Amino acid sequence: MCRALAPAARLGYDRGGGSGTPEMELTQDQRREIEDLRAQTRPTRRATVAALEEILYRPIPVLDHGFVRVIDYMGDDAAIVQAARVSYGKGTKQVSTDRGLINYLMRHRHTSPFEMCEIKFHVKLPIFVARQWIRHRTANVNEYSARYSILDREFYVPDEEFLRLQKEFGRRARQAAQQLDLLGGEDSEQPAPVATAAQSRTNKQGREEVLPPEEAARVLRDIRKISQHAFTVYDRLLGEEARPGIARELARIVLPLNTYTQWYWKIDLHNLLHFLELRADPHAQFEIRAYAEVILDIVRRWVPLTAAAFEEYRMRGACLSRTALAVVRRMLRGEQVTRETSGLSAGEWRELQALLFEEP
Repeated sequence: MCRALAPAARLGYDRGGGSGTPEMELTQDQRREIEDLRAQTRPTRRATVAALEEILYRPIPVLDHGFVRVIDYMGDDAAIVQAARVSYGKGTKQVSTDRGLINYLMRHRHTSPFEMCEIKFHVKLPIFVARQWIRHRTANVNEYSARYSILDREFYVPDEEFLRLQKEFGRRARQAAQQLDLLGGEDSEQPAPVATAAQSRTNKQGREEVLPPEEAARVLRDIRKISQHAFTVYDRLLGEEARPGIARELARIVLPLNTYTQWYWKIDLHNLLHFLELRADPHAQFEIRAYAEVILDIVRRWVPLTAAAFEEYRMRGACLSRTALAVVRRMLRGEQVTRETSGLSAGEWRELQALLFEEP
Protein backbone atom coordinates (compact mmCIF):
# COMPACT_ATOMS: atom_id res chain seq x y z
CA MET A 1 0.00 0.00 0.00
CA CYS A 2 1.27 3.48 -0.84
CA ARG A 3 0.78 6.80 0.83
CA ALA A 4 1.43 10.31 -0.44
CA LEU A 5 4.43 12.09 1.02
CA ALA A 6 4.05 15.06 3.35
CA PRO A 7 4.32 18.48 1.68
CA ALA A 8 7.74 20.06 1.66
CA ALA A 9 6.69 23.69 1.36
CA ARG A 10 3.79 25.99 2.14
CA LEU A 11 1.69 27.03 -0.83
CA GLY A 12 2.33 30.64 -1.87
CA TYR A 13 -0.43 32.96 -3.08
CA ASP A 14 -0.28 35.90 -5.47
CA ARG A 15 -1.48 39.26 -4.29
CA GLY A 16 -4.54 39.34 -6.51
CA GLY A 17 -7.47 41.75 -6.58
CA GLY A 18 -9.74 41.85 -3.56
CA SER A 19 -12.96 41.95 -5.52
CA GLY A 20 -12.39 38.35 -6.49
CA THR A 21 -14.71 35.80 -8.03
CA PRO A 22 -16.93 33.24 -6.32
CA GLU A 23 -14.50 30.45 -7.30
CA MET A 24 -11.14 30.01 -5.62
CA GLU A 25 -8.47 30.55 -8.27
CA LEU A 26 -5.04 28.90 -8.16
CA THR A 27 -1.99 29.90 -10.16
CA GLN A 28 -0.25 27.41 -12.41
CA ASP A 29 2.59 27.14 -9.87
CA GLN A 30 0.14 26.29 -7.11
CA ARG A 31 -1.59 23.66 -9.22
CA ARG A 32 1.77 22.19 -10.22
CA GLU A 33 2.92 22.01 -6.59
CA ILE A 34 -0.27 20.21 -5.52
CA GLU A 35 0.00 17.71 -8.37
CA ASP A 36 3.68 17.12 -7.57
CA LEU A 37 2.77 16.37 -3.96
CA ARG A 38 0.00 14.02 -5.01
CA ALA A 39 2.31 12.19 -7.42
CA GLN A 40 4.80 11.27 -4.70
CA THR A 41 4.17 7.99 -2.87
CA ARG A 42 5.96 5.67 -0.48
CA PRO A 43 5.21 2.16 0.83
CA THR A 44 3.69 2.05 4.32
CA ARG A 45 2.27 -0.42 6.81
CA ARG A 46 0.10 2.26 8.33
CA ALA A 47 -3.65 2.34 7.85
CA THR A 48 -4.75 4.46 4.90
CA VAL A 49 -8.21 5.44 3.67
CA ALA A 50 -8.66 5.41 -0.10
CA ALA A 51 -11.48 8.00 -0.10
CA LEU A 52 -9.32 10.45 1.87
CA GLU A 53 -6.18 9.76 -0.16
CA GLU A 54 -8.23 10.76 -3.19
CA ILE A 55 -8.49 14.38 -1.99
CA LEU A 56 -5.20 14.61 -0.07
CA TYR A 57 -3.54 18.04 -0.56
CA ARG A 58 -6.30 19.25 -2.88
CA PRO A 59 -7.83 22.61 -1.85
CA ILE A 60 -11.61 22.47 -1.42
CA PRO A 61 -13.06 25.97 -2.03
CA VAL A 62 -14.94 27.72 0.79
CA LEU A 63 -16.50 31.21 0.62
CA ASP A 64 -15.00 33.53 -2.02
CA HIS A 65 -11.25 33.03 -1.54
CA GLY A 66 -10.93 30.39 1.17
CA PHE A 67 -10.22 26.68 1.14
CA VAL A 68 -9.63 23.58 3.26
CA ARG A 69 -6.89 21.05 2.43
CA VAL A 70 -6.15 17.74 4.14
CA ILE A 71 -2.38 17.58 4.70
CA ASP A 72 -2.02 14.43 6.79
CA TYR A 73 -4.02 12.03 8.95
CA MET A 74 -3.56 9.08 11.30
CA GLY A 75 -5.97 6.22 11.96
CA ASP A 76 -9.36 5.14 10.65
CA ASP A 77 -12.54 3.48 11.94
CA ALA A 78 -10.58 0.26 12.62
CA ALA A 79 -8.12 2.20 14.82
CA ILE A 80 -11.03 3.33 17.00
CA VAL A 81 -12.29 -0.24 17.35
CA GLN A 82 -8.77 -1.46 18.07
CA ALA A 83 -8.26 1.14 20.79
CA ALA A 84 -11.62 0.37 22.37
CA ARG A 85 -10.77 -3.33 22.60
CA VAL A 86 -7.07 -2.77 23.35
CA SER A 87 -6.34 -5.46 20.77
CA TYR A 88 -3.72 -6.05 18.11
CA GLY A 89 -4.11 -5.68 14.37
CA LYS A 90 -7.39 -4.72 12.78
CA GLY A 91 -10.83 -4.65 14.32
CA THR A 92 -13.32 -7.43 13.83
CA LYS A 93 -13.80 -8.76 10.31
CA GLN A 94 -17.48 -7.88 10.23
CA VAL A 95 -18.20 -4.25 9.49
CA SER A 96 -21.57 -4.54 11.25
CA THR A 97 -19.83 -5.52 14.48
CA ASP A 98 -17.42 -2.58 14.24
CA ARG A 99 -20.36 -0.29 13.49
CA GLY A 100 -22.19 -1.53 16.57
CA LEU A 101 -19.19 -0.86 18.80
CA ILE A 102 -18.62 2.62 17.38
CA ASN A 103 -22.31 3.40 17.81
CA TYR A 104 -22.07 2.24 21.42
CA LEU A 105 -19.01 4.41 22.07
CA MET A 106 -20.70 7.45 20.54
CA ARG A 107 -24.01 6.84 22.27
CA HIS A 108 -22.43 6.50 25.71
CA ARG A 109 -19.81 9.20 25.09
CA HIS A 110 -16.78 6.97 25.57
CA THR A 111 -14.47 9.48 23.93
CA SER A 112 -10.90 8.26 24.39
CA PRO A 113 -10.93 5.74 21.48
CA PHE A 114 -11.83 8.59 19.11
CA GLU A 115 -8.79 10.52 20.33
CA MET A 116 -6.55 7.89 18.70
CA CYS A 117 -7.27 9.38 15.25
CA GLU A 118 -5.79 12.71 14.18
CA ILE A 119 -5.98 14.90 11.09
CA LYS A 120 -4.10 17.98 9.90
CA PHE A 121 -5.67 20.69 7.73
CA HIS A 122 -4.37 23.67 5.82
CA VAL A 123 -7.10 26.31 6.01
CA LYS A 124 -7.43 29.71 4.37
CA LEU A 125 -10.09 31.78 6.11
CA PRO A 126 -11.12 35.34 7.03
CA ILE A 127 -9.62 36.62 10.27
CA PHE A 128 -13.03 37.06 11.94
CA VAL A 129 -13.77 33.37 11.26
CA ALA A 130 -10.33 32.45 12.62
CA ARG A 131 -11.07 34.33 15.85
CA GLN A 132 -14.18 32.17 16.41
CA TRP A 133 -12.37 29.02 15.33
CA ILE A 134 -9.42 29.51 17.69
CA ARG A 135 -11.74 29.34 20.70
CA HIS A 136 -11.58 25.57 20.21
CA ARG A 137 -8.37 25.30 22.21
CA THR A 138 -7.85 21.55 21.79
CA ALA A 139 -5.88 21.71 18.53
CA ASN A 140 -2.32 22.52 17.44
CA VAL A 141 -2.20 25.67 15.31
CA ASN A 142 0.46 27.48 13.30
CA GLU A 143 -0.78 30.65 11.58
CA TYR A 144 0.64 32.77 8.77
CA SER A 145 2.64 35.63 10.32
CA ALA A 146 1.87 39.16 9.14
CA ARG A 147 4.88 40.35 11.16
CA TYR A 148 7.16 38.27 8.96
CA SER A 149 5.30 38.19 5.64
CA ILE A 150 3.08 40.49 3.58
CA LEU A 151 -0.60 39.57 3.53
CA ASP A 152 -2.30 38.84 0.21
CA ARG A 153 -4.71 41.48 -1.06
CA GLU A 154 -7.69 39.21 -0.46
CA PHE A 155 -10.71 39.88 1.72
CA TYR A 156 -14.10 38.31 2.21
CA VAL A 157 -17.21 40.01 0.82
CA PRO A 158 -20.49 38.21 1.67
CA ASP A 159 -22.70 37.25 -1.27
CA GLU A 160 -20.09 38.08 -3.90
CA GLU A 161 -22.03 36.02 -6.45
CA PHE A 162 -25.22 37.92 -5.58
CA LEU A 163 -23.46 41.21 -6.32
CA ARG A 164 -22.47 39.94 -9.75
CA LEU A 165 -25.99 38.71 -10.49
CA GLN A 166 -27.50 41.94 -9.18
CA LYS A 167 -25.31 43.95 -11.52
CA GLU A 168 -26.32 41.76 -14.46
CA PHE A 169 -29.99 42.04 -13.46
CA GLY A 170 -29.76 45.84 -13.43
CA ARG A 171 -28.09 45.88 -16.84
CA ARG A 172 -30.82 43.73 -18.36
CA ALA A 173 -33.56 45.80 -16.73
CA ARG A 174 -32.10 48.98 -18.22
CA GLN A 175 -31.87 47.37 -21.66
CA ALA A 176 -35.50 46.25 -21.46
CA ALA A 177 -36.62 49.74 -20.45
CA GLN A 178 -34.67 51.32 -23.31
CA GLN A 179 -36.09 48.90 -25.88
CA LEU A 180 -39.67 49.33 -24.60
CA ASP A 181 -40.38 45.67 -25.18
CA LEU A 182 -44.14 45.89 -25.67
CA LEU A 183 -44.35 42.23 -26.60
CA GLY A 184 -43.57 41.38 -23.04
CA GLY A 185 -41.99 38.11 -22.12
CA GLU A 186 -40.91 36.42 -18.95
CA ASP A 187 -39.42 38.77 -16.38
CA SER A 188 -36.13 37.55 -15.01
CA GLU A 189 -36.31 37.00 -11.28
CA GLN A 190 -34.29 39.48 -9.25
CA PRO A 191 -31.44 37.77 -7.37
CA ALA A 192 -31.53 37.73 -3.59
CA PRO A 193 -28.68 37.66 -1.05
CA VAL A 194 -28.00 34.57 1.04
CA ALA A 195 -25.79 35.76 3.90
CA THR A 196 -26.32 39.54 4.05
CA ALA A 197 -28.95 39.76 6.77
CA ALA A 198 -30.15 42.11 9.49
CA GLN A 199 -29.29 41.73 13.17
CA SER A 200 -31.56 39.30 14.99
CA ARG A 201 -33.97 40.91 17.43
CA THR A 202 -33.96 37.87 19.74
CA ASN A 203 -30.32 36.73 19.52
CA LYS A 204 -27.52 39.23 20.10
CA GLN A 205 -25.05 37.09 18.13
CA GLY A 206 -27.26 36.04 15.24
CA ARG A 207 -28.87 37.18 11.99
CA GLU A 208 -32.47 37.42 10.94
CA GLU A 209 -34.05 37.89 7.50
CA VAL A 210 -31.80 38.76 4.57
CA LEU A 211 -31.86 42.37 3.43
CA PRO A 212 -33.85 43.47 0.37
CA PRO A 213 -31.70 43.15 -2.78
CA GLU A 214 -31.07 46.87 -3.28
CA GLU A 215 -30.14 47.43 0.37
CA ALA A 216 -27.92 44.33 0.42
CA ALA A 217 -26.11 45.46 -2.71
CA ARG A 218 -25.44 48.90 -1.20
CA VAL A 219 -24.06 47.35 2.01
CA LEU A 220 -21.84 44.92 0.12
CA ARG A 221 -20.44 47.67 -2.11
CA ASP A 222 -19.58 49.63 1.05
CA ILE A 223 -17.80 46.60 2.53
CA ARG A 224 -15.80 46.08 -0.66
CA LYS A 225 -14.91 49.77 -0.97
CA ILE A 226 -13.72 50.06 2.64
CA SER A 227 -11.70 46.84 2.36
CA GLN A 228 -10.03 47.91 -0.88
CA HIS A 229 -9.11 51.26 0.67
CA ALA A 230 -7.65 49.54 3.74
CA PHE A 231 -5.37 47.42 1.55
CA THR A 232 -4.34 50.48 -0.46
CA VAL A 233 -3.27 52.15 2.79
CA TYR A 234 -1.55 48.92 3.89
CA ASP A 235 0.47 48.79 0.67
CA ARG A 236 1.40 52.48 1.05
CA LEU A 237 2.52 51.95 4.65
CA LEU A 238 4.71 49.03 3.60
CA GLY A 239 6.50 51.33 1.20
CA GLU A 240 8.76 50.29 -1.66
CA GLU A 241 12.43 50.31 -2.54
CA ALA A 242 12.45 54.01 -3.43
CA ARG A 243 10.23 54.96 -0.48
CA PRO A 244 10.74 52.82 2.63
CA GLY A 245 7.67 52.36 4.79
CA ILE A 246 7.00 51.20 8.34
CA ALA A 247 7.46 47.74 9.84
CA ARG A 248 5.06 45.02 8.67
CA GLU A 249 3.91 44.44 12.25
CA LEU A 250 2.67 48.06 12.32
CA ALA A 251 1.35 48.29 8.76
CA ARG A 252 -1.00 45.34 9.33
CA ILE A 253 -3.03 47.14 12.01
CA VAL A 254 -5.07 49.01 9.37
CA LEU A 255 -6.43 45.82 7.80
CA PRO A 256 -10.06 44.78 8.42
CA LEU A 257 -11.27 41.54 10.00
CA ASN A 258 -12.41 40.18 6.65
CA THR A 259 -8.76 39.88 5.53
CA TYR A 260 -7.78 36.30 4.73
CA THR A 261 -5.24 34.46 6.84
CA GLN A 262 -3.99 30.87 6.70
CA TRP A 263 -3.02 28.23 9.20
CA TYR A 264 -2.19 24.60 9.72
CA TRP A 265 -4.65 23.06 12.20
CA LYS A 266 -4.10 19.57 13.69
CA ILE A 267 -6.69 17.98 15.95
CA ASP A 268 -7.81 14.57 17.19
CA LEU A 269 -11.11 13.12 16.03
CA HIS A 270 -12.93 13.48 19.37
CA ASN A 271 -12.27 17.21 19.58
CA LEU A 272 -12.93 17.64 15.86
CA LEU A 273 -16.39 16.14 16.33
CA HIS A 274 -17.04 18.60 19.16
CA PHE A 275 -16.01 21.44 16.83
CA LEU A 276 -18.40 20.15 14.17
CA GLU A 277 -21.25 19.70 16.64
CA LEU A 278 -21.08 23.43 17.39
CA ARG A 279 -19.95 24.92 14.09
CA ALA A 280 -21.94 22.80 11.62
CA ASP A 281 -25.10 23.55 13.60
CA PRO A 282 -27.73 25.74 11.86
CA HIS A 283 -27.33 28.29 14.68
CA ALA A 284 -23.61 28.80 13.94
CA GLN A 285 -22.50 31.83 11.96
CA PHE A 286 -22.91 31.28 8.22
CA GLU A 287 -19.23 31.75 7.38
CA ILE A 288 -17.74 29.32 9.91
CA ARG A 289 -20.55 26.87 9.16
CA ALA A 290 -19.41 26.84 5.52
CA TYR A 291 -16.00 25.57 6.66
CA ALA A 292 -17.53 23.11 9.13
CA GLU A 293 -19.73 21.55 6.46
CA VAL A 294 -16.72 21.00 4.19
CA ILE A 295 -14.81 19.39 7.06
CA LEU A 296 -17.82 17.21 7.93
CA ASP A 297 -17.77 15.88 4.36
CA ILE A 298 -14.07 15.12 4.81
CA VAL A 299 -14.81 13.24 8.04
CA ARG A 300 -17.42 11.17 6.19
CA ARG A 301 -14.68 10.12 3.77
CA TRP A 302 -12.13 9.46 6.50
CA VAL A 303 -14.14 7.56 9.13
CA PRO A 304 -17.56 6.76 7.61
CA LEU A 305 -18.77 4.56 10.50
CA THR A 306 -17.85 7.22 13.06
CA ALA A 307 -19.37 10.00 10.96
CA ALA A 308 -22.65 8.10 10.70
CA ALA A 309 -22.72 7.49 14.46
CA PHE A 310 -21.88 11.13 15.13
CA GLU A 311 -24.73 12.38 12.97
CA GLU A 312 -27.15 9.85 14.45
CA TYR A 313 -26.44 10.42 18.13
CA ARG A 314 -24.87 13.87 18.36
CA MET A 315 -25.74 16.15 15.43
CA ARG A 316 -29.26 14.84 14.77
CA GLY A 317 -29.94 13.62 18.28
CA ALA A 318 -30.81 15.55 21.44
CA CYS A 319 -29.95 15.63 25.13
CA LEU A 320 -32.80 16.35 27.54
CA SER A 321 -32.65 17.64 31.09
CA ARG A 322 -34.24 15.61 33.86
CA THR A 323 -37.25 17.94 33.96
CA ALA A 324 -37.66 17.92 30.16
CA LEU A 325 -37.49 14.13 30.12
CA ALA A 326 -40.19 14.02 32.80
CA VAL A 327 -42.37 16.29 30.63
CA VAL A 328 -41.98 13.94 27.66
CA ARG A 329 -42.96 10.96 29.84
CA ARG A 330 -46.04 12.79 31.07
CA MET A 331 -47.01 13.58 27.46
CA LEU A 332 -46.58 9.94 26.48
CA ARG A 333 -48.98 8.97 29.28
CA GLY A 334 -51.57 11.28 27.70
CA GLU A 335 -51.29 14.15 30.18
CA GLN A 336 -51.87 17.68 28.87
CA VAL A 337 -48.72 19.52 29.90
CA THR A 338 -48.47 23.30 29.68
CA ARG A 339 -45.49 25.56 30.16
CA GLU A 340 -46.85 26.58 33.55
CA THR A 341 -47.17 22.97 34.75
CA SER A 342 -43.98 21.70 33.09
CA GLY A 343 -41.45 23.09 35.54
CA LEU A 344 -39.43 24.48 32.61
CA SER A 345 -38.47 28.07 31.98
CA ALA A 346 -40.00 29.87 28.99
CA GLY A 347 -36.82 29.37 26.98
CA GLU A 348 -36.55 25.69 27.86
CA TRP A 349 -40.21 25.16 26.96
CA ARG A 350 -39.74 26.79 23.54
CA GLU A 351 -36.69 24.62 22.88
CA LEU A 352 -38.52 21.45 23.87
CA GLN A 353 -41.50 22.32 21.69
CA ALA A 354 -39.22 22.98 18.74
CA LEU A 355 -37.40 19.71 19.36
CA LEU A 356 -40.55 17.60 19.55
CA PHE A 357 -42.92 19.21 17.08
CA GLU A 358 -41.02 21.25 14.48
CA GLU A 359 -39.78 19.65 11.27
CA PRO A 360 -35.97 19.25 11.23
